[in-house]
Amino acid sequence: MKTWIAFWNILKKDVRNYYLKPPNISWGIIFPVSWTLMQLLRSPEHVEIIELLPGLMAMSVLFGTTSMLAVTITFEKKGRSFDRLLLAPISLNMMVLAKLSGAVIFGIVNAFVPAVFAAFFIDLSKINWAAVLAAIFLIAATSALIGLFIAVSAKEVFEAQTFSNFFRFPMLFLCGLFIPISQLPAPLRLVSFCLPLTYGTDMLKGAIIGSPAFNIFLDILALLTFVLLLFHLCHRNIERKWIL
Repeated sequence: MKTWIAFWNILKKDVRNYYLKPPNISWGIIFPVSWTLMQLLRSPEHVEIIELLPGLMAMSVLFGTTSMLAVTITFEKKGRSFDRLLLAPISLNMMVLAKLSGAVIFGIVNAFVPAVFAAFFIDLSKINWAAVLAAIFLIAATSALIGLFIAVSAKEVFEAQTFSNFFRFPMLFLCGLFIPISQLPAPLRLVSFCLPLTYGTDMLKGAIIGSPAFNIFLDILALLTFVLLLFHLCHRNIERKWIL
């Protein structure tokens, strides 16, 4: 019971203190919103908007979650508050889970910004919302873990955001959002298969427009594998850099 009270208080603190920090607003909110408006306004045809929606939602999750972790972890490292968390009577796994939860929530909220704007232009009633929610959650979880892995090594917020861009932008262009995977050169296609966003975007495409490249169970299995692998890497990185 005390563990879950600690979990809740860490999550509540992150929501209260970090959601509206300037880096979160610029990268986590303004960038996805401006990109969404740009794409929707330049695509008046309904079919084009529905085809853009999976990519816009995936991008909003990616930037929202990674930005959130870059801000929370980096600020707490500078203020030494993360050191106090490491000394608290709570397991490292539970503490990391609490930090990730705030980023995941932030990313999920961001994901529905494009859907809200798209609702003014097209009918969204035929979308499989259960599959959309599953895809968004898994994309948010993998993106948050990537953000945590980067933030642990950064000393300043701008460093964490810069390092994040080395991962975010290649994933955007290689996961099938702008160029179909089948049209990529063979070496880049192999890289695409190693990116979690590829499978999350494919799940969203299947749920929204009904044209996935892979089987939905393969997408879920791949994303869960990425979650476990990234969690292990983050856990080891925290122990190596902050504990030992």
